[in-house]
Amino acid sequence: MFSWTKTAVLMAGILALFGAVGGALGGAQGMLLALAFGACTNLFAYWFSDKMVLRMYNAQEVDETSAPQYYGIVRELAGRAGLPMPRVYLIDEPQPNAFATGRNPQHAAVAATTGILQLLTAREIRGVMAHELTHVKHRDILISTVAATVAGAISSLAQFGFLFGGRSDDNRPNPAVQLILLILAPVAAMLIQFAISRAREFEADRGGAEIAGDPNALADALAKIEAYAQGAPLPAAEAHPATAQMMIINPLAGGGLRGLFATHPPTAERIARLRALAG
Repeated sequence: MFSWTKTAVLMAGILALFGAVGGALGGAQGMLLALAFGACTNLFAYWFSDKMVLRMYNAQEVDETSAPQYYGIVRELAGRAGLPMPRVYLIDEPQPNAFATGRNPQHAAVAATTGILQLLTAREIRGVMAHELTHVKHRDILISTVAATVAGAISSLAQFGFLFGGRSDDNRPNPAVQLILLILAPVAAMLIQFAISRAREFEADRGGAEIAGDPNALADALAKIEAYAQGAPLPAAEAHPATAQMMIINPLAGGGLRGLFATHPPTAERIARLRALAG
């Protein structure tokens, strides 16, 4: 129930943001058009955001024939977690990373990069996939996927306003439009940050350790991923930074974007908590 409440609050906030910008761009008519656009975006994101994110990363679905070890690990862990078998995807990128997506456990998908499968041992991969399946079990994959998708729509609305601008009654540029466009990107970032709590990563770590039965496996995996991810960019994440919060480790290369979308707690703290569970 909490997850549905959180999702509803997020969508209401998005509608309010769309309406405010639309009103600044075109008055009452602009507000109505923006609200209609926001409502359509919310509906589209609910039903299709998982497909959009997987397409952003050019993820390819695999099965037990094309990726037997990886698929078998997911199947075994889904059984241990009491979850339906999710769709399994592979992303051909060297950066080690993984994420889960979908609107509910019955329509879930997990994705991993080729880099993470090459870097980690089978035991460590189990730890990572157990973490992702915990996100599925806790039903927080919907809100993360919707947040990633609507951020792109907000950006599009901002670009529209920048190109066409709002006009006041005397046909001069409306300063309010410029101000809203100036703060829109940070507002969108904060919306995502507040919607996607860092606490969910700690909970997914704990739940993943329980499902896999091996807290040290995930701890070892996180240490490796953190060390290697910094030197291997993930172009799709750089192009769509709002999707960074979906990953097991923040995939952004660093600098301003990494700080702006800092939805992940420090990896060292996550590892310490996992070691304590194993201790």
